[in-house]
Amino acid sequence: MTRELRLRILSAIVLAPIVLVATWQGGLPFRLLSALTGVLIFYEWSTMTGLAKSRFGYVFGWAATVLIAFETAFRSIETALVLLLGFSLTALALAALRRSSWWLPGGVLYAGLSAVSLAALRGADRDGLITMLFLIAIVWATDIFAYFIGRAIGGPKLAPAISPGKTWSGAIGGAVCAVIAGYGVILGVGEDVSFWLIPVILLLSAASQSGDLFESWVKRRSGVKDSSRLIPGHGGVMDRADGLVAACFLAFVGGLALSAANGGWIADAGKLVTGP
Repeated sequence: MTRELRLRILSAIVLAPIVLVATWQGGLPFRLLSALTGVLIFYEWSTMTGLAKSRFGYVFGWAATVLIAFETAFRSIETALVLLLGFSLTALALAALRRSSWWLPGGVLYAGLSAVSLAALRGADRDGLITMLFLIAIVWATDIFAYFIGRAIGGPKLAPAISPGKTWSGAIGGAVCAVIAGYGVILGVGEDVSFWLIPVILLLSAASQSGDLFESWVKRRSGVKDSSRLIPGHGGVMDRADGLVAACFLAFVGGLALSAANGGWIADAGKLVTGP
């Protein structure tokens, strides 16, 4: 067993129970996990993209991310979303006025939305737990089976300039397996199965793969192999969570649209699967 493999196994043994327990508990434990995820993502983003070269933008980005994370963890997710929108627009204006890099608004939005969407989707009830299990199953099935099917079948590359190893066969195979995994979760928790879930799962699978490609693009532009070394043997938080947070972005928007159509708001965003 190589040293890197030992590190991967030990890291998984330590981190997996923490993530699983927080996901199962929901509420404050998961909000804390979500907030920490957002903060660590901004750390990795700012380090990779060299935001520290613009001191004003760097300080602004950290202040914005910490405030959004604090609001997400301890106070109001609704207020955190308002802060996210305000800080993202301000960062965009700073970049347009050449007070900071264009990486700043991207980092604030990416990190802040990671924290807010994860926390809002999980919530504290059974509906949020089902939605998170549903998303995790889709993302894991997409990632795992896209890798193995792509290696077994090969064929045209999905995005050779960004990630040379990914193929169309893997992307399609991963999406098909995601449909099976998503339906498996719904059947397993005793919810009604409906045909409309197929396009939803396919969109979430595509979002997951797009998130993976996006992070690969950021790393390629930054000239780094891993987003950080925060997780021994695994790289960084972005390396491990890129597909999940991207799927959560789409699920959060979809959950908000669904709840708004039924007179709800952010508190009902986690009812993407069960319905308001």
